[in-house]
Amino acid sequence: MVLRSPVEPLLAQARDMVPAPGALPGELRFQPKFNGYRALVFTLWSAPGPLVQSRRGSLMQSRFPELVDAAADLPDGLVLDGELVVWVEGRMSLEALQRRVVSGGRAAAGLAQEMPAHFIAFDLLQVDGQELLQVPYGERRAQLERLFTDRELSARWTLCPETTDVATAREWLTSWRQVPGVEGLVPMPCS
Repeated sequence: MVLRSPVEPLLAQARDMVPAPGALPGELRFQPKFNGYRALVFTLWSAPGPLVQSRRGSLMQSRFPELVDAAADLPDGLVLDGELVVWVEGRMSLEALQRRVVSGGRAAAGLAQEMPAHFIAFDLLQVDGQELLQVPYGERRAQLERLFTDRELSARWTLCPETTDVATAREWLTSWRQVPGVEGLVPMPCS
């Protein structure tokens, strides 16, 4: 099955503490929860081009032309799940991102230059036109990491940090609480 927009992504809940080992069944992975806009990026070169979809199904690629341009680095038939963020003066700015989301036309192009958006990818939902929703998360994550390595993705594309080490997760939670735009951690099963 090939995924087509709109796709409704699963929602994650940030935690403000790291569960104790054994508190939840199975081994866990931890990722930071960013305060941005949840989005999916579709690379459908047979269609009008790459699509950027909000979590509610709205298409937003006209508001983020720099991501559409950067999608040329991605293979056809891909669906990435992640978070749109905008950095202003070295900090994530939800206000700037909200301004970007409501812009269009020339304003969108100007804002793309002034305050470019970045996509923090944390899941791979489709590759080579093959839907991966039934594939265990660990396998999807490995494919996502290979995509970043093989394509040498940078600039607009960021691979979301992840750890299975509880001590590292606790350190992240402590040190990142001071970082505007990071809301907490998202624990998830390794499989």
